[in-house]
Amino acid sequence: MANPKTKQAILLLLAAVIALVMVLPLVWMLSTAFKNDFEALSGRMDFLPRKPTLDNFKQGLGGELMNTPVLRWIANSLSVGVIGTGLVLLIDSMAAFALARLNDLPLRRVLLPMFIASLMIPGVLTFLPMYMEFNSLGLINTYPALILPATAGAFGVFLLYQFFVSFPKEIEEAGRIDGVNKWQLYARILLPSAVPIMVTLGIFTFMGIYNDFVWPLYATTSPEMRTITAGIAMMATGSYTQSYGKLMAMTTIAALPVVLIFILGQKSFLRAITSAGVK
Repeated sequence: MANPKTKQAILLLLAAVIALVMVLPLVWMLSTAFKNDFEALSGRMDFLPRKPTLDNFKQGLGGELMNTPVLRWIANSLSVGVIGTGLVLLIDSMAAFALARLNDLPLRRVLLPMFIASLMIPGVLTFLPMYMEFNSLGLINTYPALILPATAGAFGVFLLYQFFVSFPKEIEEAGRIDGVNKWQLYARILLPSAVPIMVTLGIFTFMGIYNDFVWPLYATTSPEMRTITAGIAMMATGSYTQSYGKLMAMTTIAALPVVLIFILGQKSFLRAITSAGVK
């Protein structure tokens, strides 16, 4: 039997190695973002730029890069992510409440297995039909085409359903005695109690919408309508194929909103995990 302290030391060492492997690409991205194109293409493994420069960030945010409205791309990604996340939280929470608390809902026992089964369907199978549908409606290269596909999800319904169905019925019955109707039960009792779960779902949803690459790439045709992920991909295959410094600077800027949102919401995220573990 190994000493517990030895086991703990081995686990810490393993965790440190895994963390280093995960952080190393981010460090390299930040380092390259402050290098000029000549130094970035030199092939040297220098994590500290020899001549740090902010020109890559200035040119990107200042609109000096040809046909690359970076600020517009960031605004598109943020607006689509915020609106899509808000719609997901609203629709998924209402659907989960109906499945968990409305006993008179028709086909209630059939709908939940259908939601869970839809999680098994790969997104690539629905990509072409969804594109053809939006194209037939004339919505390609519009904001509805970027927002509507992400307005609801079976994962959010299932996550919130698990919370709503385990909510103490005594509180619900006490509310009904006080004259609370179904809408008030949803809006005033269940939703405030589900804030950590909602924040967790919101973080995952925003990250998924903001980081989505394939759908915005095909659903937009003009540079002004692209999101930041699709825009950087076009830069990487266009005039800036060898401009690693500019590409890494734009990638760094693109990653900042997601990192900030995760930092701000990490307390609610951990609280949701803890409450789920206790239950």
